[in-house]
Amino acid sequence: MPMLPNPPPRRIQHGFLYLPPFRVQGFSIAGEETVVQVPELDVCFDIGRCPRIAVASKYVALSHGHMDHSAGLAYYFSQRYFQGMETGTVFCHPSLEQPIHKLMNAWEDVEAQRSPYRVVPLAPDSETEIKRNHYLRAFATTHTVPSLGYVAVERRNKLRPDLVGLPQEQLIELKNKGQEITHAVEIPLVCFTGDTAMGPHFDRPDVLEAKVLITECTFVEPGHRKRAAIGKHLHLDDIIDLLDRCKAEAVVVTHLSRRTHIAAARDHMDKQIPAKHRDRVFLLMDGRTNRLRLDSQISHAQAEEASGESASVEI
Repeated sequence: MPMLPNPPPRRIQHGFLYLPPFRVQGFSIAGEETVVQVPELDVCFDIGRCPRIAVASKYVALSHGHMDHSAGLAYYFSQRYFQGMETGTVFCHPSLEQPIHKLMNAWEDVEAQRSPYRVVPLAPDSETEIKRNHYLRAFATTHTVPSLGYVAVERRNKLRPDLVGLPQEQLIELKNKGQEITHAVEIPLVCFTGDTAMGPHFDRPDVLEAKVLITECTFVEPGHRKRAAIGKHLHLDDIIDLLDRCKAEAVVVTHLSRRTHIAAARDHMDKQIPAKHRDRVFLLMDGRTNRLRLDSQISHAQAEEASGESASVEI
C-alpha cells in the first residue's frame, strides 16, 4: 500500500487579547511575521504579510524595515484601493520614506497599475493625530537598523485641581473673566516597542505609564542572553526588570523566537516572573490560554448582565 503524503502544516491562528477597552490581535513570530492590530486606534503596528484583518486599519505604524515586519506593505495599499477604502497611510522612520516610494514604484511597473498610498515619515519624538484627541508619537529604539517604537496618547482637558468643588455658577464666572479653568492632561494608552534591545526609551514616562505595553521578547531561555544581545532583541530577564518599573495594566509579549514552543515559553515565564507581576503579562501567540481567558471574560459579562448589573470586564 503506497504511503499517503502528510497534509501541509496548518497555519497558526492569530493571537487575540481583549484588554478593555482595547483589542490586541495579530501574529508575531520572530523572523516569520509580525503584525499587531489595535482596532480601537485604527492602527496596525507593523504589517507582516498583511493578513486580512490588517486591511481594515487606516494606519500602519512601521517600526523598521525588516521583511518579517514590512513585507505586506504594498499589498496593504493595494487591497484598500481594491476594496474601495480610503487610501492607507504608513508612518515610518525618515530613512524608510524613499525606499517605500521605490517599492511602490516597482509594484506599479510589475502590476501595470498604481495603488494609491501615503507615507508619513516621523522623526523620533514627533507625533501625528490619528483620531480626535488621540495622537501617535514615535520614539527611537535600539535595533540593528533604524527603528521606532510608538505610543498612542489621549489628551483631555480637566478642571484645575484648585477649582474642584466650586459651584457651576462660579466656574462660569471665572471663565467669562478670561481665566483658564482647565488644564491639559496626557494619558498614554498603548505603547508598541517594535524590535529592540534595552535602552533609554524604556525610561520614558509615556512608555512606562502606558496602560497597555506591547513589547518584543525574542528569547526566554536562561542561556540565550548573548543571542538576544547580538540581534539587539530583548530577553525575558529584561522584561522582568521592566515589570518593576512600568505601570502598565497589561504587558503583551510578542516576537518570540520560532525555536521556542509556546508551552515552553509559558513555563519559563511562570517560573521566572515574580508572582506579583504574573497576572499582567500575556503572550500574544498563546492561543489556548488566551481563548480560556476570553471565555471567562464572556461568562463573567453574561453573568453580570443576567443579574441586572452593568457588565464590567477586567484585564
